[in-house]
Amino acid sequence: MKYAFYPGCAVHSSSKEYGDSAKAACKVLDVDLVEVPDWNCCGAIDAVSSYKPQYSLALAARNLALAEKMQTDVVTLCSACYFTLARTNKLFKENAEAKAKITEALASVGLSYSGNVKVRHLLEVLLSDVGLEKIKAKVKVPLNSFNVASYYGCLLVRPLDLTNFDDPEHPTRMDELVETLGASKVEYYSKTRCCGASLGVTDEKVMLELSKRILLDAKNAGANCVITACPLCQFNLDAKQKDIESKFALKIGLPILHFTQLMGLAFGIDAKELGLNRNVVSPNRILPQVAEIRAK
Repeated sequence: MKYAFYPGCAVHSSSKEYGDSAKAACKVLDVDLVEVPDWNCCGAIDAVSSYKPQYSLALAARNLALAEKMQTDVVTLCSACYFTLARTNKLFKENAEAKAKITEALASVGLSYSGNVKVRHLLEVLLSDVGLEKIKAKVKVPLNSFNVASYYGCLLVRPLDLTNFDDPEHPTRMDELVETLGASKVEYYSKTRCCGASLGVTDEKVMLELSKRILLDAKNAGANCVITACPLCQFNLDAKQKDIESKFALKIGLPILHFTQLMGLAFGIDAKELGLNRNVVSPNRILPQVAEIRAK
């Protein structure tokens, strides 16, 4: 299975381990991610969209036009990119004014778009196109000691008219993946609450408070790790966890993994290849079982 892969800015910078682990897991599953050539920023959902919405549409549409040439679905790892590209695609198809502006902007750089691209998140591709049965068949290291809190965030499952992937209020598909990998799912209230997203730039104290609630909720429910499907969510919960502990005089110490890293561990892929050494909160405390099984 081959897909046009749109990595987005974070996966090429602060979250390289997400891209590395995704490619490693996809290789095991015979999923070919072919990077969209000369891709650009998706247009962001705050910085650009709020200030110059037409610029955001043009940036996202350029990526869609480039992906359309590849004649396959475009797949991304970032929930924000997923939302931005899918929203632009929907507006192009349903809003005549937006379509006209997009067409004009693309023509100015020698591109055109027909609206034939389907925008998808890699998690949905793996669950829908590959399927849990094939994923389970590739598991070499059942993660029996892992109690995993799946964090969906805001944009992976909402709004429903863009994503149509899972229940927007009570999603379960990432939890099903967790159980397929041999781990135990952790039910907790905050799995779709906002982590603060880019407020970490404009109003960090709000972001720290929102992320704190998610982390404490997951930990109090019995999780020994959290998985995410968005690089910004992972960054807030992982890289900012020490700041949260300092600000609120707490000890959390909860490893935050990209869902592809969890898959890679279950597939027997080396932790370094999965970029686990780049995670800020060390996952070493939950890895002994993986090492023991691989040594047998």
